[in-house]
Amino acid sequence: MKHIFDKIIVIALICVGFTACYDEKMEWNDPNRHPVAEDLPLALQEKISRYDALNTYTQTKLGVGISYDLFVNDEAYRNLILENFDGVTPGNEMKQDALMKADGTLDFTKADAFVQLMQSNGLTIYGHTLVWHNQQRASYLNSLIAPTILPGPAGESLIDGSFEDGMGAWSPNFNAQDYAIVTNEALDGTHSLQATVGSGASGKYDAQLTSPSFPIIAGHHYEISIWVKCSGDGKIGLDFPNGDLGNQYPWTDDAELAPVGPAWTEVKYNTELSGDPAMIAQADNSAMTFRLLLGAAPSVTYYIDNVTVIDLDAEPEEVNYVENGNFETGDLTGWTAQNAGAGIEVSADAKYEGNYGLKGISSSTSSNDWDLQFKPTATLTLDDTKTYTFSFMIKSDIEGKGRISFPGGMNGNEYPHLNWDGTGAAREFITTSAWKQISFDVINTSSLTTQFDLGLVPDVTYYIDNVKLVEKVAESAPVNRAPIIIEKTMEEKAHIIDSVLNRYVTDVAAHFAGKVVAWDVVNEALNDNGTLRKGTEDAGASVFYYGYYLDRDYVVTAFKAARAADPAAKLFINDYSLESASGAKLDGLIELVNYIETNGTTVDGIGTQLHLNINWTDSAALDRMFQKLGATGKLIKITELDVAISSESEPASPVVATAAQLEKQAKLYELVALMYNKYIPENMRYEVTVWGVTDNEQEHVYWLKNDVPCLWDANYARKWAYKGFCDGLAGRDVSVDFPGTLEY
Repeated sequence: MKHIFDKIIVIALICVGFTACYDEKMEWNDPNRHPVAEDLPLALQEKISRYDALNTYTQTKLGVGISYDLFVNDEAYRNLILENFDGVTPGNEMKQDALMKADGTLDFTKADAFVQLMQSNGLTIYGHTLVWHNQQRASYLNSLIAPTILPGPAGESLIDGSFEDGMGAWSPNFNAQDYAIVTNEALDGTHSLQATVGSGASGKYDAQLTSPSFPIIAGHHYEISIWVKCSGDGKIGLDFPNGDLGNQYPWTDDAELAPVGPAWTEVKYNTELSGDPAMIAQADNSAMTFRLLLGAAPSVTYYIDNVTVIDLDAEPEEVNYVENGNFETGDLTGWTAQNAGAGIEVSADAKYEGNYGLKGISSSTSSNDWDLQFKPTATLTLDDTKTYTFSFMIKSDIEGKGRISFPGGMNGNEYPHLNWDGTGAAREFITTSAWKQISFDVINTSSLTTQFDLGLVPDVTYYIDNVKLVEKVAESAPVNRAPIIIEKTMEEKAHIIDSVLNRYVTDVAAHFAGKVVAWDVVNEALNDNGTLRKGTEDAGASVFYYGYYLDRDYVVTAFKAARAADPAAKLFINDYSLESASGAKLDGLIELVNYIETNGTTVDGIGTQLHLNINWTDSAALDRMFQKLGATGKLIKITELDVAISSESEPASPVVATAAQLEKQAKLYELVALMYNKYIPENMRYEVTVWGVTDNEQEHVYWLKNDVPCLWDANYARKWAYKGFCDGLAGRDVSVDFPGTLEY
């Protein structure tokens, strides 16, 4: 067996200095041209041309990471794949941001087309990737764990249920149990009511608490809202002790008792007090009470806060000067779209409350405030001696920016810097995936025209609701309660993220079951030092770290869900830099595999990406990596092999490779294949996948831009690296067997 490294010595003797032999033809130092396969010495070109397809030199399956669009539209590109490879890995079509829409629903249209096309061409599919921290639908995931913002009641509560001043008119009665005002648990303010139910309780009436009395009007509808959490699995109910006032024992959600648990939960009752007016008049001078029934679950401690009773039929005191400011007409009545951007519409999925809200989408080229612009149609006539408040609720699918401008001016300034959200005067307000209220005062103004200017950031979807211009209420007058902001605990966030992760992996793996033969279940879970990559909270529009909330258990959840959804698929964990000299990352990955398997599921294989460049020369580290992988007993896959010329991840200008650099690239491709075959037992060799087909710039828009890392050049001709890779797969210099070829 003659090895290519020996052959290089012969080459050096025959042609002293590669460029010296072919300077005139190759013009290596011309900075305006990329070396291509036809620049190689003619003897080398001839040898490379006589090689067969890549997959003829190995019994191991060969795969390639591909561009789906190029496969569809470029016949030469497609033919290279069909002639040389057994399977494909999609570059982007199976990542979360490609499959999941902004609202969390899944759209498999393009991925299904990819799968059908690959299968029709006889190619197996390696799914890439079920769980990664990049290319996630982070705005949706963050919205699930964002604080819950609840509007204040539509009117003033008829009772005080804040417990800020003690028990007040609340009275324990019958089997009263143990009641106290505490400060360690509160939803709103600093105090709440603690009710401890003893172990002897066996029915709902075994712990009762009567509310303060409140006035009633026959025929009016009332909403009773009770916020409650408890130490275990609790149940609460409600009744009216005043007699027949329409519904003495109301149910909620079709149940006599409402279940509650460790998280704050709103239990809400709506009832019409439509009994005999004479009976109502006899009931405590047209007033009534209700009782909380807490005895159904023994040995439970309840915390109760923010209990309100609202007369839903009370005449509203607030006059909104903005026509259709809540968009409940279901259309743009009262509004004008100045610049529609990528779309302005009224829709149900844009609502903050009620049935509708306004959705505005900035275009991909949007860059000016006015590129997405809409306004209330009417110019408002105001009393310039009064103060008004302009407010609205807004959120966006990703971080956005906006402002309100005033054509014609407000106080002489059309674009004032305002204290939009209480954080100080600024040109614009910031929007996120959580609802926020924007509010500012309008003073000394007899007429007002307003415009929403939301075009500064491209590709943002904004949701707007409850646009109001109202007369500002004097501080001494009663005002509605402020919105309630309920922060989720880390435990609650972890539960939500674990649930959505399990559902996503299950749905995707089940959808492709029988079509995708193997998965990158978890990709790039570790830092370079071998510790878990945990990241930060709210890390960006397309970055989401499951490990921040679930630690290592997110990897377990992913593997369990994938295994249950498609038992036949081979499941891999995949990472880069496993070949690093310290070995820390590889050791950490092997330890993580052990952790997964001690927690109830199995890992079929380990993927090593092997993104290399010619300046990396630590072959001993590569040797150690393959030895350790070979000792795991797992299937081993090279998942993303490429060899860059530049040591920069993205050179500023196109790389112009020298002859020596192209030779190093070929040697490194060969070395990887040789070591894989040397240290990985045949029954553990799952696949060798190269990342990308050619050096064509269309394949390198996002990865190794301006570099030339592949086996074929930009013109789809075989490079020196093609020969090196074939020789490595075959374990010998294949060209030695070619008759009649010249040395180069």
